[in-house]
Amino acid sequence: MNQQTPVPDTSQAPPVVEIRGLATVFGRGSEAFAVHENLDLTVRRGEILSLVGGSGTGKTVLLRHILGLTVPTRGSVTVLGRPAAQLGGDGASARVGMLFQHGALFSAFSVLENIAFALRELGTLQDGLVTDAALVKLRMVGLAAEHATRMPADLSGGMIKRVALARALIMDPPLLLLDEPTAGLDPNSSDEFCDLLRELHAALGLTVIMVTHDLDTLYDLSTRVAVLAERRVIVQGTPEEVARFPHPFIEHFFLGERGRRALARPGATLPEQA
Repeated sequence: MNQQTPVPDTSQAPPVVEIRGLATVFGRGSEAFAVHENLDLTVRRGEILSLVGGSGTGKTVLLRHILGLTVPTRGSVTVLGRPAAQLGGDGASARVGMLFQHGALFSAFSVLENIAFALRELGTLQDGLVTDAALVKLRMVGLAAEHATRMPADLSGGMIKRVALARALIMDPPLLLLDEPTAGLDPNSSDEFCDLLRELHAALGLTVIMVTHDLDTLYDLSTRVAVLAERRVIVQGTPEEVARFPHPFIEHFFLGERGRRALARPGATLPEQA
């Protein structure tokens, strides 16, 4: 595997995302259920933070809060110094890029049209400039100009991920959200996509929040990990630090067969099993 992403020095920089006392409750009355309760999380500039947790712990809901698509029942979500709820009305894609788990490309649009969509909808640039910008992003993710006219149905899984990533970056957002970025990829394609993400993270100075269940991806990219359980973030730190935290989910996730195999990669530190 490739060398783990270096931890940036962000001690003097304001946080990119600040979540305090977050509560998320769906439903009413006897049918109400809480997804988050008194959840705190800080994401520092330039890091790659991985969110992990069991099914139903609210990882994707947390991404929706950061995008301003879900309103907290209580608490605050601040993104790039502004309440997340203000993102939607003022060009969220200019500040936050989103890569969906399965790409979510528009099936009726070509590769180039998919990449250019947000910039074209903004309506501030001439068509030629929009096309040029989309081609730059296409090359940035390792695809050639000849792929621009292809339709999503003609793309491999790895190419779909790359096109979706180019679309997420078309507005040059400082914050990138990734939902299971390597899901569905074979090991070689997954490694190549991790290499690409690491290169873009360094070249563009991105801050990245990533939801993943893939331990190889987690160890390959993460500077920090935050674990969601019991409706809150129970621990956050480097992957090796988090793997030492005593909790049933962490012991199963990090110290089970798959976890110990990932931890045994060159350069990793295997914690003592409790």
